[in-house]
Amino acid sequence: MAPLSLVCPAGTPAALDAAVEAGADAVYCGYADATNARNFPGLNFSRDEMKAAVRRVHQAGRHLYIAINTFPRAGEEAIWHQAVDAAADAGADAVILADLGLLSHATTTHPHLRLHLSVQAAASTPEAIRYLASAFGVQRVVLPRVLTLAEVTALTAAVAPVETEVFAFGGMCVMAEGRCQLSSYVTGQSPNTHGVCSPASQVQFRREADGAVASRLGDVTIDRHPAGAPAGYPTLCKGRFRANAATGYLFEEPTSLNAADHIPGLIAAGVKALKIEGRQRGRAYVSRVVGEFRRAIDAAAQGGFRMPDLASEMEGGRATAGAYDRRWR
Repeated sequence: MAPLSLVCPAGTPAALDAAVEAGADAVYCGYADATNARNFPGLNFSRDEMKAAVRRVHQAGRHLYIAINTFPRAGEEAIWHQAVDAAADAGADAVILADLGLLSHATTTHPHLRLHLSVQAAASTPEAIRYLASAFGVQRVVLPRVLTLAEVTALTAAVAPVETEVFAFGGMCVMAEGRCQLSSYVTGQSPNTHGVCSPASQVQFRREADGAVASRLGDVTIDRHPAGAPAGYPTLCKGRFRANAATGYLFEEPTSLNAADHIPGLIAAGVKALKIEGRQRGRAYVSRVVGEFRRAIDAAAQGGFRMPDLASEMEGGRATAGAYDRRWR
């Protein structure tokens, strides 16, 4: 058995099949509504598609986790409760939750349903994780992407037998996840309660007279790309703005997280699972990234780790290990 479970994203049934074929130990996905943090048009699963997905994943001997990791809007709690009930009915191996009310609903209504704590809960201290484990029976916590390898190691030991899961590849978010209000500030919709950061309906790309492309979110210009340069999906945290007589990336540069070179260290730390981000990505991306990480984990387990070659899948062609080694502080 591999020392690290590989948890992989699926935004569509096709991506789910690609993840399983490429070697995922577990696949995570969400329903096609605001109950999960990737609520984009054309993504996610209907109730019937989710039941079929659970059957296919179990036939392959793998696990399926359902992300219900947004926070219920006041007066609309029933939508989130029904999603948890549907996940239990579908036979999910775990639900990934962030909201205390939903954790309580799941614990009291489906006492045998395994609970994972979403990164949206931003739990990064032993005290917070122990409380959630004792109060609701949380069995695994997905750690925020702001911890060093030394901090992950210490936290994993401190909260055992609660399992830890960490992000290894994909979008790099350094915000306090579950707390960020940037998208809501401009569009009125946030990843926390609507399941969407920078909703597609608010995104525009405008060709200017000199051939440059301006990317906009709502009424805000996020970036301006010279003619011929790639224009990424506009999010406020990765925009270029003018402040204090200088123009640049105020929050973070568009780059991907790639912690593959930390796989041996994460195994030594006792981390239970590596998570690949990217439910908004296509099946080709999922197949390539999952396959590379599958081979890297298996090689590390045999003492022969090699770095995956994923340069073509990185945002802006660049990657960072982020807070794992905290070179940026």
